[in-house]
Amino acid sequence: MALEVSIRDIARPNDDPLVSLSMRDLIDLPGLDEEPPLEPTPKKFIDKYEMSLDGHCCIGIPKPKSKEEEDFLVRRFLSGLEKLFNSEDSWTFKQALRLSFDYCVKCQTCNEACHAYLASGRKEIYRPTYRSEILRRIWKKYFTPEGKLLGKFVGADVDVNWRTVTRLAELGHRCTLCRRCAQRCPMGVDNALIARELRKLFSQELGIAPIEILEKGCVQHLRVGSSTGMSPSGFKEAVEFLEEDIGDRIGKKIKIPVDKKGAEILLIHNAGEFLSWPENPEAFAILFEAAGISWTLASEAVGYDAVNYGLWNDDVELARVAVRHVKIAKSLGCRKIVVGECGHATKALVVIADRVLAGELSSSEVERECCLPLLWEIIRSGAIKFDPSKNNFPVTLHDPCNMVRAMGVVKPQRLALKAIAPQFREMAPNGVYNYCCGGGSGYAIIQSFNFPQWRNKIGARMKMRQTLEAFKNELDPVKYPFKYLCAPCSNCKGTIRDAITHYGLWDKFRINYGGLVELMVNAMVDIDRPFIEYEDFH
Repeated sequence: MALEVSIRDIARPNDDPLVSLSMRDLIDLPGLDEEPPLEPTPKKFIDKYEMSLDGHCCIGIPKPKSKEEEDFLVRRFLSGLEKLFNSEDSWTFKQALRLSFDYCVKCQTCNEACHAYLASGRKEIYRPTYRSEILRRIWKKYFTPEGKLLGKFVGADVDVNWRTVTRLAELGHRCTLCRRCAQRCPMGVDNALIARELRKLFSQELGIAPIEILEKGCVQHLRVGSSTGMSPSGFKEAVEFLEEDIGDRIGKKIKIPVDKKGAEILLIHNAGEFLSWPENPEAFAILFEAAGISWTLASEAVGYDAVNYGLWNDDVELARVAVRHVKIAKSLGCRKIVVGECGHATKALVVIADRVLAGELSSSEVERECCLPLLWEIIRSGAIKFDPSKNNFPVTLHDPCNMVRAMGVVKPQRLALKAIAPQFREMAPNGVYNYCCGGGSGYAIIQSFNFPQWRNKIGARMKMRQTLEAFKNELDPVKYPFKYLCAPCSNCKGTIRDAITHYGLWDKFRINYGGLVELMVNAMVDIDRPFIEYEDFH
């Protein structure tokens, strides 16, 4: 296939998109005869914002109005790029970035692992190596003696102008950081890390990031108490609602522990669950109560929201949130923190936080764990009796990238599903090789401009293809009136909800979605009412 654009085109001085998306190029969705069309880029966006990457936008960088504004973007970008390789400014990931920067052999093996590249019909700008090679050439041109002296003769041929900068800002947000490309690379090069560090450059040096991730994400989280805007008093009201709803759902009253001193486990949910999927934290409460687990929630600001959007683009914000989480656990006397069904939050606190937590905040003082092994242990131990026949409908599993590929948590959720869901079947591929939902790295919450169209058409397309293939023999909505896509991650659920709605998979095929804990409660012998609402999609 002929290349649509070259590496040097990132600096092209016009408003025309480097690539144009077309329905005829997108991978097909089996069983789906029609879908909504691709809408053209609204003129109101083109006139005001930088849209010349692919006609879509998730950041909304205004076009510079003067030469001074153009020069500012270029100057700060180059300053930020230099800082990425400075131990004092970027010690957290400098070594890993340096290795990935230096050891790519340009075999392009990683490209065929990228769901966005494949879903788009192999658009050149979405291949994992495209943005990485741009950065390598810029580095060589502006920061090496041979590049400054010999320029294009040594591959230092990418100019940095304001369009280069603004396109790179958007291009850094066409990668979900799923790291499937890194998994495929024979040299161990991590192009997702390069994309993540590119985002960090823009966030920490220029204050440029999607509003949902930085201003309404990290900043609001630390200022108000939650990325959702939920205050401590709002959280307490949410807990009261959960308790009432549990009583209505299962006919039993459960008191949810909050700020319980000396509890073994501090459970932290993605606060989006309280607002969008309250049945998920309700299910955790039901299971923990029935299993006799010593646990609590925390009402202190930040302590009731596991979200840590700094994972995606900002080391400083990541550290601030992680430190608050552990300090709150210590203040309550909890031995460990268990993160609810949220992939990025689990990876941020359980794995990445090791880079910023030390001494009395280290894992030797307060353990930090993924919830999935604990959920399987509840089943394995026999602490609760389950009747799998209560889940006798087709079920498939989505593997959240941050818990599965990035952390290796593969078996617990499968063992659980095999024990409680008799019609469970795997997606293909699955486990550590599974495809991203399409909403990773913050995409799930970005609703600005026309980015939701890109997420649905490109980001989530491969996941919808996998889902349709997993249920290919049960798509008939009359014979099979309920199918369940199990996605034990808040951000994944948000993306899957929007994609199912976009493609009409609930109305056409009765494909629904939800977490693992809901299936577990639905199968409990001691509960005589269905916990899952078979006629409701939300």
